[in-house]
Amino acid sequence: MNMVKKIALTFLVALPVFAQAGEAVVKWQDFNDYRDVRPSNEVRGSFHKRVASSFEKHFTKLAENLPEGYKFNVEVTELDLAGDVRFGGMNELRIIKPIYFPRIEFTYSVTDKNGKILTESDKVSLKDMGFMDKIKTGRDDAFYYDKRLLTDWFKKELIPAVVPQ
Repeated sequence: MNMVKKIALTFLVALPVFAQAGEAVVKWQDFNDYRDVRPSNEVRGSFHKRVASSFEKHFTKLAENLPEGYKFNVEVTELDLAGDVRFGGMNELRIIKPIYFPRIEFTYSVTDKNGKILTESDKVSLKDMGFMDKIKTGRDDAFYYDKRLLTDWFKKELIPAVVPQ
């Protein structure tokens, strides 16, 4: 039992070292109003929750690249996932083809630890019509192409605007 207490104490002391730098706050509109967030063989409500959870984790991962205390506020206004849902016999399947490219629109702001807005936009519109022409790296993650679109924008546009070089 003494060993468990030592391990727990070690984690409590070391936890601040592993704390993320930036923070992400994501807002969603009604998923039924988005262009294409249709589930294939899944209940609509649980699919929408899975999409929201997956993207929120991704936004949080991106925000970790921001300086400590910064907040990345995002409101997703339009979402069109890569692929399209088609009937495949008895089941519906999301078919990924070059003509069904990912699109996302959102508003955002980045604030520092004092709440001062460093950068913001009322509309960011991203799409990747050549999403299948790029080399796919890493493991096969859910919504891979959509998240890559966000990651590319974050690294090329947002980080240079916020983080001094």
